[in-house]
Amino acid sequence: MEFREYPDADLMFLSLADTIASELGDFLRRDGRASFCVPGGTTPGPIFDTLSGVDLPWENVSVFLNDERWVPETSPRSNTRLLKDRLIRGKAQSAQLVPLYAGAETPEEQLDELSAGLKPHLPISVLLLGMGADMHTASLFPGADKLEDALSDDAPILMALRAEAAGEPRITLTAPYLKSAIRTHVVIRGPEKRKALESATKLTQSEAPIKVVLDNATVHWAE
Repeated sequence: MEFREYPDADLMFLSLADTIASELGDFLRRDGRASFCVPGGTTPGPIFDTLSGVDLPWENVSVFLNDERWVPETSPRSNTRLLKDRLIRGKAQSAQLVPLYAGAETPEEQLDELSAGLKPHLPISVLLLGMGADMHTASLFPGADKLEDALSDDAPILMALRAEAAGEPRITLTAPYLKSAIRTHVVIRGPEKRKALESATKLTQSEAPIKVVLDNATVHWAE
């Protein structure tokens, strides 16, 4: 794990956006395509704002979420809605958004279809993750109903998980597909999450799911 500390969050967001843009550019020049897997929530919003104004051949970039709450895009809880509002706009409007939600009562009903849609975009070129104070990442929550299956090396691309801390049912990429990303960045803020990160290194993956990606990740932190 590489750890980068910044004097303030604004500088962290700008620096990380610049790093991600550079990495995506490298993949595009080398391979003609790139995939960018991103978290939901409010923390990455400033990174998305900056990236949406970057000159890249976005039509050759596939963008998809680490995980999604099983709610329609009209819900304020929808990560897809946030992604469209903050990243898939401006110069990045032509990026290919690969869905992680489809209209059905439960995520289990759409797992096969959504997994098939993701498969051509794997392995992930650039992965951006967040981490909760409980050391969850994506929707790999400690205590989730199928966490052990989602952490296993033979897990499918996507799984539906339920956890008390998660609220709604979630759909999430599983550990082997997160671990196989070529470039991985984790962005966290505040002393509570830094302490959680330090604790994660001493715990099992079930206790601290963020641990599944830390060996190959760059962690970005600001007070």
